[in-house]
Amino acid sequence: MANHNYQQAQPATRWLVPLRWLDDNLEKCIILLSYAGMSGIIFVEVIRRFFFSVQAPWSTSIPVLLFLWLTWFGASLNVKNRTHLSLNEIRMRLPYTGQFLCLVLDAVLWIGFGAMVINFTIDQVQLAYNNFAIVPGTDNVMQWWFYMATPAAWVLIIYRVLQNLFADWQRFRLREPFNLQPSIMD
Repeated sequence: MANHNYQQAQPATRWLVPLRWLDDNLEKCIILLSYAGMSGIIFVEVIRRFFFSVQAPWSTSIPVLLFLWLTWFGASLNVKNRTHLSLNEIRMRLPYTGQFLCLVLDAVLWIGFGAMVINFTIDQVQLAYNNFAIVPGTDNVMQWWFYMATPAAWVLIIYRVLQNLFADWQRFRLREPFNLQPSIMD
């Protein structure tokens, strides 16, 4: 997306610099931490299992639960970069207004689906919270901490959809071409 120059912020907007950095990097940081945690646990436990014949009882549970954070925030990053699955070949053949209406329809569908996911997964988080569900193999690591990944990431997905919709509206207003062939390298 945008490549902000954080070093040259004006004094009046310096307080926005951390927010811009967070907007650009939040998903990447969560993905990196989740992946590093998963990989580290699996690596150490494989060594311990094969060389020392010991294994932490939680070593098979925590990586799977960290995968929730990795996947859902990865989905948010793909929505932000517009690298999610889409039918752009059809869209690119439509007239300009048709392209815009398809982008609006996309946003409406993402928001509707996101609202349903958030609604149902909050119930799952509350159930785990109310039942004091702990991660198998641990004494005090709560499952709901990991289950919070789904509604939290979907809130972020909806936010990213709204950001993209605003950018699409600005392009439509100025009659600029839409970005229908995004790059995964952003």
